[in-house]
Order: sequence, then structure tokens, then C-alpha cells
Amino acid sequence: MAGIDHTARIAGTVAPLLEPLGLVLEEVALTPAGKRRLLRISIDVDPGHVSAQDQDSIIPPLSLDQVAEATRVISAALDETEPLGNTPYVLEVTSPGVGRPLTLPRHYRRNVGRLLAITPTSGDPLTGRLLAASPTDLTVHDADDVRHVVPLAQIARARVELEFTRVQDQPDDELDGLDDDRDELDDDDNEEF
Repeated sequence: MAGIDHTARIAGTVAPLLEPLGLVLEEVALTPAGKRRLLRISIDVDPGHVSAQDQDSIIPPLSLDQVAEATRVISAALDETEPLGNTPYVLEVTSPGVGRPLTLPRHYRRNVGRLLAITPTSGDPLTGRLLAASPTDLTVHDADDVRHVVPLAQIARARVELEFTRVQDQPDDELDGLDDDRDELDDDDNEEF
């Protein structure tokens, strides 16, 4: 099978299988791992089910159940099509991770509510909470309480900033739009580890 682009072939097989699950293919990577190959398939929640007018609702992250279901579907399809021939491989289905760069409009849409670090094509870098994401621009609220509208075309690089405070520790004004289930919990509902 020399000369065949295995990753493109695998992507062509996998992408349509994810659509009915509400997922989207982000990347296919094939790397040597001893006598085998590691086939890493990155998937994420498809924000395409959200109305185009809805630019600011929080989209739930990829769940372990969704990854497990996608793994079953992908594994069955790859067993049937044998895209690597007789070459043994290890299949890993995963999310792209928080550290990945945001490059497509859907990446921004999925990260509404999170803290972003944005490097524009010109001007000063911006760090702030992503309030809304349209197909053409972002609305970002910075630490100085200023809202910025940033055209996607003017972003050189962007990524999610890790936050080490829990959502419930944020001031209420930063949580507009998020459900607050804290009032429904008793102290007896907490588990200690």
C-alpha cells in the first residue's frame, strides 16, 4: 500500500460515521509505535446542531460516553474496511484537548464561556472570556471589564487558557448564562475522597 495516504482514507471512512452521533472529526494521526502503529483519531462535539442565531449558549463538552460510542463505531468500521491492510495498529479515540490551537469558527463556538488568549495579526494580545462566537467574529470580555469584538480574520493565534478556579467560585456576573445547580445540593450530597 505504498504511496497511499492512509490518514485521508481513514478520515473519509470515519467522518460520516460521526455525524449521526452529533460529533465531528478533528484530526487523524498515524505514527509508528514499535512493530505497530498508533492511530489517533481526535473527535469533538459538533456545534452544528445549534441555531446560527445562537452565538452565546454554552455547548456541553465531549463526554466519556460519547467517546466510548464513537470508539465502538470507528473500530467496527476499521475492522471491516482494513484501511492499513495487515499492519497491526492501536486505535486511540480522544478529544483534541484544551491546549490545541483554535483555528475554525466551530472551535470558538464550542468554547463560549471559556477564557481565551488571542494573538491578533496586529495590535496587542488579548486575554478574556469568550461571550459569543459568530462565523465571522468573537465577543470577548477582558479583565478591565471591556467588551471587544474581534474579527476572526484578524486572529493570528488563539487558545483556551486553563483556569484553576472552579466555576462555582466565579463571581455571579461572570456566570451569566450558566445553570446554577448549587442551590439544589445539600451538604449530605457531597462525597469525600
